[in-house]
Amino acid sequence: MPISVGFIGLGNMGSRMSARLVQEGYPVHVFDTNAQACERVAEKGAVVHATSKAVADHSECICISLPTPRIVRDVLLGSDGVVHGGKVRRVIDFSTIGPQAAADIAEALAAHDIEYVDAPVSGGIAGAEKGSLAVMVSCGAEAYESLKPIFHIMGKVFYVGDRAGQAQTVKLANNLLSMTALAISSEAMVMGAKVGIDPQLMLDAINAGSGRNTATQEKFPRSILTGTFDFGFGMGLAHKDVKLCVDEADKLGVPMFVGSAVRELYAVARSTQGDEADFTAVCKLIEDWAGGAVRQGQTPSTGS
Repeated sequence: MPISVGFIGLGNMGSRMSARLVQEGYPVHVFDTNAQACERVAEKGAVVHATSKAVADHSECICISLPTPRIVRDVLLGSDGVVHGGKVRRVIDFSTIGPQAAADIAEALAAHDIEYVDAPVSGGIAGAEKGSLAVMVSCGAEAYESLKPIFHIMGKVFYVGDRAGQAQTVKLANNLLSMTALAISSEAMVMGAKVGIDPQLMLDAINAGSGRNTATQEKFPRSILTGTFDFGFGMGLAHKDVKLCVDEADKLGVPMFVGSAVRELYAVARSTQGDEADFTAVCKLIEDWAGGAVRQGQTPSTGS
């Protein structure tokens, strides 16, 4: 029989990832502060508990998918946290919290004989649902081999090293590239709108050429041209990830001229659009400044 698995954090990603574990026959114990999220996962077969500690009392391995380093610390190390559970021996952290936080948490858990597995993911809601995420893992070789079945349920696995924080570095680099592609594509697309070019035609030309990227191929057609701004990743999280990456690069002495500019753009977008706005709304910021919208079926007004 598969090992008992806990899952804490049942948001856009965690709800789908935990459901996949249930589908694969794992006994899954869950907790989230959102009761409705717990109910939805319980309907799929998971067992709901009232605290993080209670999940750790029933699970040998606990997966977490949480939004910020502070929340991860509270859930794992707080007064009613995982560290006080009686059964847990390993924690798989699917969150994006940065290398330093991962290393610090790994050390704190090790003092309680709990192994921390650094395993951030990329691929969004669709990847979580389909099991096609990129899973970046850094941990001891023995833990990696033991937990491979769980990782492969989530998607394609990349073992990047044996130290907590190494996988976080890969994830932050990935997210910086993704956020940068969205930011620069927004600037380019609004420029086209200002001179009256049909946005869909401009996208088609870009995607047939060397400028194509994840923003022009996925985010613009689905969430910006439609005006829905609903790709499924929050503006607050986008800014958090870019900031973590640039801050880490600064500690390492790696210059990030472009990254720093992207960080500042998302800081402004966060302050004007709000934490809960979809990160594709960064294009709204450019549109507001320029006075031109990038929407399907519109003939944009031109301006100087």
